[in-house]
Amino acid sequence: MRILIVGGSGFLGSELVRQSAVEGHAVAATWLTRPRTAAGADWLPLDVRDRTATLDLVGAFGPDVVVNTASGGSDWMTTAVGAAHVAVATAAHGARLVHVSSDAVFSGEAITYAEDRVPDPVSPYGAAKAAAEAAVQAITPTAVIARTSLIIGDGGSAHEDLVHALASGGVHGVLFTDDVRCPVHVRDLAAALLELASSDRAGVHHVAGADAVSRYELGCLVARRDGIDPARLPYGRRADTELPGPLDVRLDCGLTQRHLTTRLRGAREFLTQPRIST
Repeated sequence: MRILIVGGSGFLGSELVRQSAVEGHAVAATWLTRPRTAAGADWLPLDVRDRTATLDLVGAFGPDVVVNTASGGSDWMTTAVGAAHVAVATAAHGARLVHVSSDAVFSGEAITYAEDRVPDPVSPYGAAKAAAEAAVQAITPTAVIARTSLIIGDGGSAHEDLVHALASGGVHGVLFTDDVRCPVHVRDLAAALLELASSDRAGVHHVAGADAVSRYELGCLVARRDGIDPARLPYGRRADTELPGPLDVRLDCGLTQRHLTTRLRGAREFLTQPRIST
C-alpha cells in the first residue's frame, strides 16, 4: 500500500512509520514542528489547519490509506478543524482514512464505554476530539475512527518521561490515584491501526489496553521496569484539583479485539516484560 501518516513525527506516528516500512509499504509522513529524516518514509511538512495545503499534499502523494495521528491538544483548529481537512482531502482523492481519536471524548460518568456510546466530553480537548469524530463520520462514512488511551512504549513516551522526571525531582507534580485509563503499548496500537487500515472495517473501534490502571499504578509499573524505586513517586487525587477532564474512563475493546489478530495487551503485562529494541 501507499500509506500517508499525518503526524508521523509523533510517538505513535513514528512507530507507524517503522512498522509500515518493515511491511514493505510506500510511506510518506508529515511533520509540523519537528522535522524528521528517519529512514522508511518521505518526510513532508504539513500544517493540517491549512485546508489547501492538506488537499495538495494528499493529492501529490496519492495514498491508498491515510492514518491521521495529528493532534493539537485542546487547540480547536488543529484537533477538530484539522481532522476535517484531512478527511476532506482523503475523500477527494479516494483514499481510505483511519482517524485516531481518544477516550477523552467521554465524561467518565459511565466508567466503561463500548463503541456505540455517544461522546459526552467534559474538557476542551475531549470536545475537540468529539467534533473531529463527527466531522470524519460525516465526510468519510467508510473511515475507521480508532479511540485509544494513554500510549506507552519501551521508553520515550510522555508518560514514561514524566515518571522519570518526577522520580528525579526534575519536575514537580503528582501521579493521580483516582485517574484511571486503559494504557496501550505503542507497538500494539500501531499494528492494530495498520490491520484496520487493510480491512473493510468502518466506524468507531476501541483500541486500548486490557488493563484499567490509575496513573499512579502505571507510574509504579514504569518505575519498577526501569529500576526506579516507586516510593520516589509523589501521588495525589485528581478529584482534589480543578483540572478539567474525566476521572475513570475504561474503553471496552472486546468487539474490536474479536476482529483483530493483534492482541491488545494490558499494562500489567507489557510493563513487566523485557523491553524490545527496535
